[in-house]
Amino acid sequence: MLHKPEKEDSSKPGERHILLIEDEQDMAQEIASALDRLGYGVKIADNATAGLAAARDEQVCLLIVDRMLHGIDSLAMIETLRGEGLNAPVLFVSALSSVDERVHGLKVGGDDYITKPFAMNELTARVEAILRRSDASRRTKLQAGPLELDLIERRAFRAGREFFLLPREFKLLEYLMRRPNQVVTRTMLFEDVWNYHFPPQTQNLVDVHIGKVRRKVDGPGETPLIQSVRGKGFRLHAAG
Repeated sequence: MLHKPEKEDSSKPGERHILLIEDEQDMAQEIASALDRLGYGVKIADNATAGLAAARDEQVCLLIVDRMLHGIDSLAMIETLRGEGLNAPVLFVSALSSVDERVHGLKVGGDDYITKPFAMNELTARVEAILRRSDASRRTKLQAGPLELDLIERRAFRAGREFFLLPREFKLLEYLMRRPNQVVTRTMLFEDVWNYHFPPQTQNLVDVHIGKVRRKVDGPGETPLIQSVRGKGFRLHAAG
């Protein structure tokens, strides 16, 4: 059954909202109330059938899904929805906490995985982080300080000056620009840019590519933007 939380649903007809698929009524109401206080519209489905129908028929910006619904493994449900073209991010909520379970959840199409019991402020922080990433991924242009990336045309500019990036270099700069003024470790880059689950023995791979990107980003007389942080990694300095 699809229903509203006890507090009045703050979403409007045709407006994107969070779909919570959770069959424990108390847990569902607690999550919905916490999200409602932050201004999110929430609808609750208390079983897999209602959840599938709602995800297919409604404007959903995020699904929060209990891993087990009356003995049904919800991974198959999400795998089905992904196969049908669902692009909305998915946060799994589960009492199953092993690494294998979390990895399995992410592999079938989950974007994050939180284990019970959890603090409600941790869940809401994860929701906000997922939605920020989702909104950013829909942009066709990315801006950080004087840098701009055209994500469709795959073009890069600094203060109007265009420079050419190879595919890996483009992905590396995009990763840094999505995290302006934040320290990014080599391990993060290995895992997210190179898709290595375990960093190679040498750190030279990242350093060489960072050097190549730096030489293209920083023209003669321009302020260096990619900074090395001793013992940690790198940071893209984007003033303002």
